[in-house]
Amino acid sequence: MFAEKPVAIIDIGSNSVRLVVYSGATRIPSIIFNEKVLAGLGREVGAIDAKAEARALAALDRFRLLIDQMGVVRTRVVATAAVREASNGAAFLDRVRKLGFEPRLLSGEAEGEKAGQGVISAIPDADGIVGDLGGGSLELAEVSGGRVGARASLPLGVLRLDALGSGMTSFAKKVAKQVRTAGFEGAAAGRPFYLVGGSWRTLARLDMALTGHPLPITHQHEMAAGRPRELKDALATLDKSEFRDIPSVSLARFPTLPNANALLGALVKVLEPGRLIVSSFGIREGLLYTMLNEEEQRQDPLLAACDDLARRRSRSVESAHELCDWTDDLFRGSGPPETAEQRRLRHAACLLSDIGWHAHPDYRGVQSLNLVAHGNFVGVDHAGRAFLALTVYYRNEGTIKDELSQSLVDLVDKDMVKRARILGAAFRAAHMVSAAMPGVLPNTPLSYEGNRLVWNLPEPYSSLDGERVDRRFKDLASLLDREAEIRVGPSFQLAAS
Repeated sequence: MFAEKPVAIIDIGSNSVRLVVYSGATRIPSIIFNEKVLAGLGREVGAIDAKAEARALAALDRFRLLIDQMGVVRTRVVATAAVREASNGAAFLDRVRKLGFEPRLLSGEAEGEKAGQGVISAIPDADGIVGDLGGGSLELAEVSGGRVGARASLPLGVLRLDALGSGMTSFAKKVAKQVRTAGFEGAAAGRPFYLVGGSWRTLARLDMALTGHPLPITHQHEMAAGRPRELKDALATLDKSEFRDIPSVSLARFPTLPNANALLGALVKVLEPGRLIVSSFGIREGLLYTMLNEEEQRQDPLLAACDDLARRRSRSVESAHELCDWTDDLFRGSGPPETAEQRRLRHAACLLSDIGWHAHPDYRGVQSLNLVAHGNFVGVDHAGRAFLALTVYYRNEGTIKDELSQSLVDLVDKDMVKRARILGAAFRAAHMVSAAMPGVLPNTPLSYEGNRLVWNLPEPYSSLDGERVDRRFKDLASLLDREAEIRVGPSFQLAAS
């Protein structure tokens, strides 16, 4: 049924019980099933009440059948704060075992470690403090250099925040005291605070709605450190009908959102982060990440996802990789200088350049843009995602059309917009000669000669030259402030086949 062998993660949390089935234990797997049941195991202090337990067990029994139906080959079940702290938590886990599962009760530190690993899997260069906000607890973890450092678990879950009192000054002091005692005071100074958990993702969606953010993607959405103060005012006047109109939010989050925002504001004061970055990856993805070997963990998540999409949707993934090498020549020597991150994004764009080929020609640009702008990518911020979407749009629509992409253009600085146009023009020229098939581009290289951009088309490729090829290559050369020359004939040795 699936190309890979599905794996499942079941997260028994304080507020919800969730099943996520992934296409496989790969660097960036696709989610093929995702269901959450709000069981409320942590709503009562001290013990799990009978109704919450019955609701959770019924959900788990349903999940068991679904897992069997989908042919899942490996399942990991974890329980967190509510079960960890309940007097009848052990008895509850025994009932879970009777359903055929092997649940693992995570300690607070283990919970923080998995959340940190989830952030690292999605943002490999993450360097700051991770905050994973659940129903029963808040986990803090330091991440840097691809590793998780100090960790702490604090009783600051959204279901417990009312106990801290309603006075904001007193609330902030109590939060600060707990963070200080855990050794995290000032730990994020000048660095990001990575926000994990459904409540903070919902805050991000609210922020995006209020600011008219053009990408409805919460992952790597950034907010200024002072943004919780402004969101407090918005939440004070927001009613349920307005909240319901925000895409992809659950009304179940509405009552706890002011507390979640107040906690975030208090944490900003004591952690002192430079900015807030949302991560859609957390404990579940951290568990999945630990299933990979070291070589798989070292893979670039963006390039891995783009390669996977190219294999599924382009005419030839081999040609897409050849395009990476072919465009290398545009940014060498006297070409535009390029940072390592810009080169990485360029290679990602090359892998995505042909994913719209099967769409109707009149809509390839729009469909490709939407597929990339809203795609299952991590390891890229919103500006980078917009850049990738623009390259495939320009590749299909030409480099002067911006009507449908202007909101994305606004996310990218002028230099990167020009780079997107250059790549779009390069893709348009290259695909006219290669037809997105392998073996051509390595034998038709580019080079700079003085003020000229030269494209060599030796035998047996010289007949591929034509009016449309000339026109598209001139567009590319013009964007590079060069004269275009297509040189045909046997001028160099062909690449090894």
